[in-house]
Amino acid sequence: MAAWYVTVVTQNNSVRMPGKKQEPATWRFLIKRRFKWSQIATGAVMNGRGRTSRKRKKKRDVPLSHRPEYVELLRFLHRRGFTSTLLQPALFSDTGRGLQAVRSIKPGQLLISLPESCLLTPSTVLDSYLGQYIKSWRRRLSSLLALCVFLVCERHRGPDAEWWPYVRVLPASYACPAYFAHAAAALLPARLRRRAVEQEDTVREMHSSNRDFFRTLQPVLRQPVEDVLTFDALRWAWCSVNTRSVFMIQPSNEFLHGQNDYALAPFLDLLNHRPDAQVKAGFNHETRSYEIRSAGGTPRFRQAFINYGSHDNQRLLLEYGFIAPDNPHSVVYVDAEMLREVLKGDAASLEQKMKFLEDNNFLSNLSVCDEGPSWRLTTALRLMALPQTLFHRRKAVLLGQAVGEAAERQSVQTAAALCRRLLRDAIAALEKMQISKVLQQGEPSLREQLRLVESLWLEEKCILGKCLRSLSGSQAEAAHTDVDERLADRHSRVRPQNNAARDET
Repeated sequence: MAAWYVTVVTQNNSVRMPGKKQEPATWRFLIKRRFKWSQIATGAVMNGRGRTSRKRKKKRDVPLSHRPEYVELLRFLHRRGFTSTLLQPALFSDTGRGLQAVRSIKPGQLLISLPESCLLTPSTVLDSYLGQYIKSWRRRLSSLLALCVFLVCERHRGPDAEWWPYVRVLPASYACPAYFAHAAAALLPARLRRRAVEQEDTVREMHSSNRDFFRTLQPVLRQPVEDVLTFDALRWAWCSVNTRSVFMIQPSNEFLHGQNDYALAPFLDLLNHRPDAQVKAGFNHETRSYEIRSAGGTPRFRQAFINYGSHDNQRLLLEYGFIAPDNPHSVVYVDAEMLREVLKGDAASLEQKMKFLEDNNFLSNLSVCDEGPSWRLTTALRLMALPQTLFHRRKAVLLGQAVGEAAERQSVQTAAALCRRLLRDAIAALEKMQISKVLQQGEPSLREQLRLVESLWLEEKCILGKCLRSLSGSQAEAAHTDVDERLADRHSRVRPQNNAARDET
């Protein structure tokens, strides 16, 4: 269809339709423009929502390499042997800080190679001014604690610290649940809320049980140790290591205990996660560098991504402090108490089956996705649907053996009941979110925490809705099959009667 245009006379961003009488003096300031009639009809001209306006308002990625803190960081790393020509730090509208490709990166090409001298490891801490205090302490500290204490001390020493160029660009706070205000933490899904409490308790125990060691560090601090190595400072350092370290197995030593696989990787840790990113990462013992090789490549001036693993959004928020949009690994978790609330029947039989599932580790990591219940949940529900007369087949059910049409139908119905219950919880949580957002309008950090929690609940609501539709299809198919079987059975019983009647005739 041909496009129809009209001429519109505008002044000061307002629209005047032709034909209206104007004073001669004002026409000198009027500009004639041609618009499609559809733009006039939809109000795009008046409201500034035309195509040009949308392009003008679109946020652009902002390079950060010219900023003093990043200039200083790259100089610090270059002195230690790092050379980078493919990536530069940038601020992206959707993910925040990240690394931008300054040239096109081909599939299979080396994305980044960070020399061992640029990695901050427990061995680095032992070789620093803290080494003598750690080595002389009456018991061995964990590798994680050593890194945390070093980060706090380096931040305290400021520009005089050797690793200050790196510490300077670390976030001042994090969006992990360990940082959440009580109002936001209370609205988290139950499983994530429990793990967030465990996370905070871990940091509190680390702080309270090492105060005597902290006091020995007073000679290297400019302020009282109680004012430097606080719980808040240790929480910041713990989140820095937990969210930004790379996995690198290192030789054990006599001064530290626990897993010795933490390594902080300056500049490299600016790479953001994307679920579909494909990379190969690890320490190259030949080049003595931590290397990341891109499998899919990155176009010029686009953000380069890596993959932290096949994590759902609850795990990403807990461990890294963010949520990935359209995460294909996201699920909704089902705990044992929820199973007890939804399942009906004889209490003794129910507890017997729950005990069997618990003994065989089948009550953890139960979940549903948009395609239906997970294999573990499906297996657990099949066992719960098993008649008491067939309970002797319980081990075969755990191995995937069929339980019969009736039990299978009951397990699907129970899965649908679980989804409906979880969906009601998600809707109730979202209603609470709206109230909390209204009450907490003046606190930016709390608003961001509530936004993350709301995103989780919206995702759960979407997953549960899709799962219910999938289960409805399964139930309809099962019912259709059941009807067909009954009709076939009835037909098989009727045919001999007819034949007998015919023979008698």
